[in-house]
Amino acid sequence: MGVLTQELTRLRTSRLGKNATWMMAGQGVSVVMQAAYFAILARLLGAVEYGVFVGAFAFTNLAAQYSTLGSGTMFLRYVSGNRPAFAAYWGNIVLLTLVLGGAMVAVLTLAGRFVLNPASASLVVFAAIANCICQQLSTETGRVFQTFERMGITAMLNMLTNVVRTLAAGAMLLVLHKATAFEWAVASTAVSILAAVAAVICVTATFGRPQFRPIMFPKHGWEGFGHAIAGSTSSFYNDLDKTMLSHYDMNHDNGIYTVAYRVIDIASLPIFSILDAAMPRLFERGRTAGVTASAELAGRLRKRTVPIGLAVSLGTFLVAPVIPLIVGKGFAESVSALRWLALIPLFRSLHQMSGSAMTSAGYQRYRTASQLGAALFNFVLNLFLIPAYGWHGAAWASLATDGGLCVVNSLLLQVCIRHHEKMKLQN
Repeated sequence: MGVLTQELTRLRTSRLGKNATWMMAGQGVSVVMQAAYFAILARLLGAVEYGVFVGAFAFTNLAAQYSTLGSGTMFLRYVSGNRPAFAAYWGNIVLLTLVLGGAMVAVLTLAGRFVLNPASASLVVFAAIANCICQQLSTETGRVFQTFERMGITAMLNMLTNVVRTLAAGAMLLVLHKATAFEWAVASTAVSILAAVAAVICVTATFGRPQFRPIMFPKHGWEGFGHAIAGSTSSFYNDLDKTMLSHYDMNHDNGIYTVAYRVIDIASLPIFSILDAAMPRLFERGRTAGVTASAELAGRLRKRTVPIGLAVSLGTFLVAPVIPLIVGKGFAESVSALRWLALIPLFRSLHQMSGSAMTSAGYQRYRTASQLGAALFNFVLNLFLIPAYGWHGAAWASLATDGGLCVVNSLLLQVCIRHHEKMKLQN
């Protein structure tokens, strides 16, 4: 843990360190609020109604990334160091989210009738509005402030919806004690709309009004689509195992594994916070000097994140026995699950940096390919391992997937650098 303290102390005095601290604090509060939100919601709805609600929201979340078509990442890439481009790219975010998000609402509402049970299907329209429009607007407005390294506001926007939803669920629990999935879907969607409107107003008041230029879509459509695929595949291989455990009716195993995975996500916050804080600089370097420059910065960041990842992995392994004291004796097996997963923060400290170096320099297609491969690899492993070994199989598949991404992303980054150098010589 001394290595972790030393690295965080070194970061604290720099602007990057301050930004990373803001992001870590915001993400930490968001994780805590999410945990409280789901605990309160489970009490409010009960097992059956909660299952109805989760079915609709999980279904719509599969497609939510495509509502913005990567417009937030495009904003980061092309507005970092180029403030005059703000209005057009901010307009692109708003326009795409409203138009594509609205189309997603219609398509998902129709498809839900054929994919989900009738009770969950009746909630898809609310879930789609919340996930495909409101949540995406709130997330992308946070990227705007991230671009200008205003991480304090980014952190607050990232946790805004979670905080308000938690408060709403708590209020309904105190007043109603019990609610139906339909009642909560309506309340949750109303909260999401308010949070999204507040976020858009915040950006517009701070930086200016958006300019709507439809030509932005054909100009960056394919690149944005690649970012959308990357976001959805990342979610896919992180959450597929939990879905498959549920599919095979391994509810106890799913609870054991999910608690351990949640601890891993919390433990990884320092790594993602440093990466989020550095993204504007990575994009600026990638845009102006190419992948060699972004890879160089990513390499320097990796010298900080790898010691932190190693310390965090060791720390989670050692503190694993504390879990049953926090969440109850019924989760005693989570100690073993967490120890199996303990290497994942170290793996993330490696593959997230090399992947971001490619993204920031316009080589997103390479990263998308690696993530698609990881998603397929994870699916195949889980298909064989989960039925035979339960949560142990899920843990082994997660380790193999994240470890494999370390190797693949590193190799692909070298391919991108060689391609960039070759193009420079030809020009």
